[in-house]
Amino acid sequence: MSDTLESDAPPAGPPWIQPEIQQMIEWRDGDVVISVPIKSGTTWTMNIVHQLLTGGTADFRDIYEQVPWIEFLGFPGQSPQDVVDRVAAMPTAGRRAFKTHSPPPGVPFQAAASGKDVKYVVVFRNPEEGVVSFKTFLDKHTDEWFDLWGMPREALCRPDFPSFYSEVIDGHGMQGAFFGFLAAWWPLRHEPNVMFIHFADMKQDHEGSVRKIAKFLGEEPNNDQWAKILEYTSFPWMKKNEGKFEASTAGKVPIINSGAMIRKGEVGKAKADGMTDEISRHLREVGSQIFPDTAAVKWLYEGGELP
Repeated sequence: MSDTLESDAPPAGPPWIQPEIQQMIEWRDGDVVISVPIKSGTTWTMNIVHQLLTGGTADFRDIYEQVPWIEFLGFPGQSPQDVVDRVAAMPTAGRRAFKTHSPPPGVPFQAAASGKDVKYVVVFRNPEEGVVSFKTFLDKHTDEWFDLWGMPREALCRPDFPSFYSEVIDGHGMQGAFFGFLAAWWPLRHEPNVMFIHFADMKQDHEGSVRKIAKFLGEEPNNDQWAKILEYTSFPWMKKNEGKFEASTAGKVPIINSGAMIRKGEVGKAKADGMTDEISRHLREVGSQIFPDTAAVKWLYEGGELP
């Protein structure tokens, strides 16, 4: 592992992720932006928001059709304008929701005082859990996807977690995907149109967390709708219907193999997936250099009440 601590500059991602697309989007009143670091509960939160905005429905093919990823290209040569046009063409009858792994300013922040009613649901997860999950997720990308982009699998995948952390995460300064993300959002945590929620708290209290998100969004489902919403956002239902959550429509070829999106979602199990004491210490040291607010970093690891 490198002894050089990285800056808080956002790390360069793979070529299919282009955050600058988001600057071209014309936001509407009622839009919901789901901003989450990699492997930190993104798909679950996308589904929660979609279920709340629809009153609970199992009638969808792919969550990525309902909640577009606004910094993602589905094939080489796709124009960013294609993404912008698709977003603009979404029906005006209902609210739109979007996925991003970008914090501000990568995703534009519309303050409540700006006159635009855009809400931001911002989810965080213990970065140790996120990093180990990220390795498994990359391993489950298809050969067809790597071939489509002319990228060797070895650019992002390694046979074991220590080499993955050393060569991919540390080698590319990707700790910033977690700690730089935190640093960017932290000053905005008390804005009235921003909601922070922690993955560990969502796991501990599923229903309470969904109701908290509903209240923030101003959605008021009736009792029948609540029964469906809570069922369709449960881990057993999503695992049983995991084909709806594997981005099957997002790319020109299949992006991931089955089981990559709805995996385990466990809390406190990073060591079971390869996290070591040495890597844990290094990750936190680098992260604390990126964002030296000890209270914020403690919350990133543990969740609970915001400091």
